[in-house]
Amino acid sequence: MAVFTFQREQLLKSSIEMVWDFISSPKNLKIITPEYMGFEILNKNLPEKMYTGIIINYKVSPLFGIKLTWSSEITHIREFEFFVDEQKVGPYKFWHHQHHIKKYDSGVLMTDIINYSPPFGFLGALANTVLIQKKLKEIFDYREKKFNEIFNHR
Repeated sequence: MAVFTFQREQLLKSSIEMVWDFISSPKNLKIITPEYMGFEILNKNLPEKMYTGIIINYKVSPLFGIKLTWSSEITHIREFEFFVDEQKVGPYKFWHHQHHIKKYDSGVLMTDIINYSPPFGFLGALANTVLIQKKLKEIFDYREKKFNEIFNHR
């Protein structure tokens, strides 16, 4: 099983409290997901703030408009520092996404680290080279733009 890593950093001109407040709310996922992905949270009565053990279920169309069910569990949280989501059901054989934030004089450094393994062995590794890496970059380019609009517009 090939495991790949995708990492992205972004400096936000905001307080760590404001950044944490935004990223720790499951309802804000839709705001930072490209519209073409048709992101839809399926949970009813989703809490305002995530907690360790919460399962978030959603539908998403990352490729070719094909709707997929994805379930993520928040497995670790350290308030104002990081949280980790892991795919329980979804398109990947393995998905582990770390969301880190760190306070600096100039703002907050947000770092995403994703370790993932596509399904289908060799074919999945080939799909990663041809398609998945580019799609992740595209999604995180969109997220960077949205976070700039929210936090760096001043």
